[in-house]
Amino acid sequence: MRLVTFQVGETVGLGKVVGDRVIALAAALPDLPASMARLLAAGPEALARVAALQPDSDSLALDQLHLLAAVTDPQKYLAIGMNYRAHAAEAERNGVPIPKSQLWFNKQVSCLNGPYDPIDMPKVSAKLDYEAELGVVIGKRCRHVSVEDAPSVVAGYLVCNDVSVRDWQMRSPTFTLGKSFDSHGPIGPWLVSADEVPDPHALMMRAYVNGEKRQETSTGDMIYSIWEQIAYLSTVMTLEPGDILATGTPAGVGVGFTPKRFLAVGDVVRIEIDGLGHIENTVVAEA
Repeated sequence: MRLVTFQVGETVGLGKVVGDRVIALAAALPDLPASMARLLAAGPEALARVAALQPDSDSLALDQLHLLAAVTDPQKYLAIGMNYRAHAAEAERNGVPIPKSQLWFNKQVSCLNGPYDPIDMPKVSAKLDYEAELGVVIGKRCRHVSVEDAPSVVAGYLVCNDVSVRDWQMRSPTFTLGKSFDSHGPIGPWLVSADEVPDPHALMMRAYVNGEKRQETSTGDMIYSIWEQIAYLSTVMTLEPGDILATGTPAGVGVGFTPKRFLAVGDVVRIEIDGLGHIENTVVAEA
């Protein structure tokens, strides 16, 4: 199934997408939690009740809703750097050494943004860049997860743009500052449940800027698989329902070109992953 977080007027709610309709969970199942992370934490029985829902006359038209970040309340948004070989090589050409192990950084959750909402060109930088990424959403609280058991802790998948401010990224060895500007975490358009994605390592992913294809790869080109990523992270920390993992970007980011091809105000960035949908965001000047 496909789950969204949407807004109508001042009301924010969860919904299940069926075709071009959305079933509002607050109306259909009012006893369930009202945020995505809390719904996932409620467990398989709650999700099974949502899966059984079918649209009726009270369902909403998808194209009439303002979609927010599919998960608005994760405890953590973690991203792995240089997890595609060609991208690692282009990063090395720009002075970033290829890591000898998984390289993780935080995107602060305040960066989260809707799948079609604008992204800011910061007042403090003109080195704004895009990164197409497959996002993984954790479905249950877990620690010390083996590679073999890792699929069992995944709730589903979504499309991410790891928007990056390159000069601020290099101000800190953790990358966190340059990855966490407000509005620089558009995700969505929905959370696609894991049962709809038989092999998350066999998805084609693309990025376009103003209609020009800049990135294209299969998620099978990852250096470290999703299962290896989960095992590695859960060695260190407890992963919680709703936590988001961005699993790496392929070659073709703006900083990798000669000359550099950073984003400008008015540019439209579209990230799409087969089977998951697309997000599309316009760059605007920071207010």
